[in-house]
Amino acid sequence: MAVAQDTELVGSLVQLMHKLQDLYAESSRPLGLTPQQAHLLCVLLAGPFGMTELSRIMSIERSSLTSMVDRLERRELVERQPDPADRRACRIALSAPGTELAHQAHTAYTDRIAELTAGLPATQRKAVVAAIGVITES
Repeated sequence: MAVAQDTELVGSLVQLMHKLQDLYAESSRPLGLTPQQAHLLCVLLAGPFGMTELSRIMSIERSSLTSMVDRLERRELVERQPDPADRRACRIALSAPGTELAHQAHTAYTDRIAELTAGLPATQRKAVVAAIGVITES
């Protein structure tokens, strides 16, 4: 019986992941961004990061990240800044228009999630938050 419950839980989490990815894509598209570009801009809201760290955070190869940064830089949404700790490296930071677009992307995404969860009773909300906390902390 435990295996069936685990399969049901895993299946539900996979469905949730796909739903959230779809919402991210739907939220990014009207802003002229791919979901990956929106993700990068939102990550950069926390401040400039080096390419190695961004590659790890986003779970993508550095070559793919470099191409994405190049495209966003051409759109003047991000900029390369010298890394004070390593003169051969650079850090990627949001430009002013990039910061504005990152906030728009984040708000669009969180608003969609809020719409999806609006009908959950308070007790279910608390249970979901607690379960997600346990899953993400492990």
